[in-house]
Parts: sequence; structure tokens; C-alpha cells
Amino acid sequence: MPAPSRRKTRPEPPAVPAPVAPEPDRPSPTRGEIRDEAARASLEPLAPGERPVGLVAATVVAAALALANVIAYIAGATIAGKHPGPGVLAFTALTGTLALGMLLTRYWAVLLFEALLTLIILLFSLFLVEAQNLAGVALCLGVLIPGGWLFWKLIRVMGRIQVTRQPQR
Repeated sequence: MPAPSRRKTRPEPPAVPAPVAPEPDRPSPTRGEIRDEAARASLEPLAPGERPVGLVAATVVAAALALANVIAYIAGATIAGKHPGPGVLAFTALTGTLALGMLLTRYWAVLLFEALLTLIILLFSLFLVEAQNLAGVALCLGVLIPGGWLFWKLIRVMGRIQVTRQPQR
């Protein structure tokens, strides 16, 4: 029989799991991606037939633009002394289509209207820089303030439409 050892044995340290390396196909999410996912999770889908205030306002604005252009074209309105060409009718068709798409809560319609709104906001911002009198400033602010509000309201609407349309996993 072997003699017992006089050395004291140290207890082994607890096993620490090895860090799990991310899958090579899937990199670990960034802070921005984690924040985006949390924002998406907080969105509630649109209920059937629900139309938020921003969507209703955008639909009314697009329909009013289309209708005003048709009425002005038929009435023979002129721009710089000339009757406008078919480009006005193309813009009228675009805004009418966007109004119908937003009425049906289609994401593409809201996205295109946001793009159009962005161009209008940029254009009137440049006009504001060049405004030479109080009437010009008032006109620019009269477009920029409601346009900015509508743009802001449509961002959340687009997210809610996207959440509504996503297939359930």
C-alpha cells in the first residue's frame, strides 16, 4: 500500500465556460441593431381599418394636390404666361396614386410620399434663405412647419405598417 502523501492538494478551480465565438455566417449585432430591434418590438401593428392621424393628413394633402392640379389645368391656369405641359398631369397622376395607396395603407405609397415631402421641404428651405420680404418668409414657413410635422408623423406610421405586413414567424 502506498504511503499517503503529505502534500495538500488544491481544489481545482471551477470550470469557466469557454467564450462562444459568433457563427462565421452571422456577426454579432451592433448596438444600433439592438436598439433598432427594441424600437421595432415596441411598435404595435395597425389594427384592421386603423388610420393614424399622420396617414389621414398625408392622404388628404396628396388628394388635395391632385385635385387642385386637375382643376387648375382644366381652368387654363398659366405659369409665367404659358399653359403647363403634360408634366403637370404626370405629377397629378403621381399624387393621386399616392393618395389612393395611402388610403389603402400601402407602405410603398407612404415611402414615396415621404420622399416627395423631403424634396418639398428642401426646396422651401432654399426658398426661405432667399426670401426677400415677410410674405415670402410666411409662405415658406407655412409649408415647412406642417411639412416637417407630417414627415415626422409618417415615420412611425411606416414602421407600424411594416410591422403589420410582416409574416408571423
